[in-house]
Amino acid sequence: MGTTSDLARFGAAVALPGLPLEVIFRTRLLVLDLVGNIVRARHDAESTQSLLGAARALGLGAGHAAVFGDPSRWTPAGAAFLNGALARSLDFDDTHAATGLHPGAAVIPAALAAGEMTGASGAEVLAGIVAGYEIACRMALALPARSCDAVGLDAPGPGECGFQPAAICGAFGAAAAAGRVLGLDAGGMESALGIALGQSAGSSLFLGNGAWTRRFQIGWAGMAGLAAATLAVEGFRNAGPAFEGLHGFLRAVTPDPTPERAVQGLGTVFELMRTAATPYPTCRSAHAGIDAALALRAAHALRTEAIESVTYGLTQAGMSRLSEPVDQTAGPQSVTDGQASVRFAIACALATGAMDWDSYRLLRDPAILALLPKLRCEHDAELEALGPMAGRLTVVTRGRTVSHTVAMPTGEPETFPTAGDVRGKFDALVTPVLGPERAGRLANAVLTLDALSDIARLTRLGSPVLSARLAGE
Repeated sequence: MGTTSDLARFGAAVALPGLPLEVIFRTRLLVLDLVGNIVRARHDAESTQSLLGAARALGLGAGHAAVFGDPSRWTPAGAAFLNGALARSLDFDDTHAATGLHPGAAVIPAALAAGEMTGASGAEVLAGIVAGYEIACRMALALPARSCDAVGLDAPGPGECGFQPAAICGAFGAAAAAGRVLGLDAGGMESALGIALGQSAGSSLFLGNGAWTRRFQIGWAGMAGLAAATLAVEGFRNAGPAFEGLHGFLRAVTPDPTPERAVQGLGTVFELMRTAATPYPTCRSAHAGIDAALALRAAHALRTEAIESVTYGLTQAGMSRLSEPVDQTAGPQSVTDGQASVRFAIACALATGAMDWDSYRLLRDPAILALLPKLRCEHDAELEALGPMAGRLTVVTRGRTVSHTVAMPTGEPETFPTAGDVRGKFDALVTPVLGPERAGRLANAVLTLDALSDIARLTRLGSPVLSARLAGE
């Protein structure tokens, strides 16, 4: 048996009765978190209209599947594509720190679209989501971090390798998720993974200019995985095994893969439980600094106009994940620039006591712009002993210097938010779009996902028009 067959057998066999309760509970929260991102991005993300227009032009707009926050109905492929791209648009979706993946954005939309294709139950969709997370994350674990896009903990720096791991591995996760929902057996699942191999792609070129391709590539990975699983259902002949061998995925991406990591603890250790819920819609390297900024602001009543300098110390791994030059002094010119800017995020937290989606309205705020040139990032060797995600913020004001160290930023598995915190983030994103009553109904449906007899009962609640009809308005 090989890596591909082991993962295929696992993906085909995942079922709720065999899953730990904490995995089921965490999966519901990850779905809730992602749906909130999709709804708000449908209305706020600057790339949304281009995505919708292209999807319609490609004939993806005449179906029965739902895109959260959108009044139209789409083909299943269109729904997988758009939900995935929107999920990644706010930079507010989940993160698997060990690999740099954002697994949910490709996996969850593919599982939901497959569920709408077949009228699957919520339990089947949830099982598919678990399968997709595990296979996506485990494939990334088998790659050296330098084969990814420099967000892995050991990566050398942005742009040196060129791959976007969330896209290249997301296609396999989406294929596994959709394949499980569509009822593929182990052989069919192996076929789906082999077909997905021909569609596994994603470039990190967007790091250079804040392009929207990061969002598109994740949506395309979800749609590619759904297509691969559907082809496998129809008996399409695949090239396989997908992962091992001279021309398999692992050798194609790197000369020295570690395939044993892909199957280590398979079925007993769940990488889904090692996935973080992102508390701030910005580069993960900024999160320890944001936590520290909020703590210092609360403890010392910092006044923005009194701040003379701010130093953000990072580990070497943290420095390698920075998406902007450390000597950059100009302010971000767009939301995508802001999402990549550690300094903008920390400046917002210091100046306003928050870093949330609405913070991007402050891109031209004078107080924020005045802080940016005063803030610099540097390697802090003392932090290495605390772990790769540690950060220290030191603020010099008139007459005093204050500092705060964060060993592990909020949102990571060790500091995972409570169910109430996840619901609070969801409400803040969704209520302005759907209103409190409809947002509450959608949240409750997600949190009882595995009890639904038909997944369409959930997806319909995410459409403003259909949600209103269901509410009798």
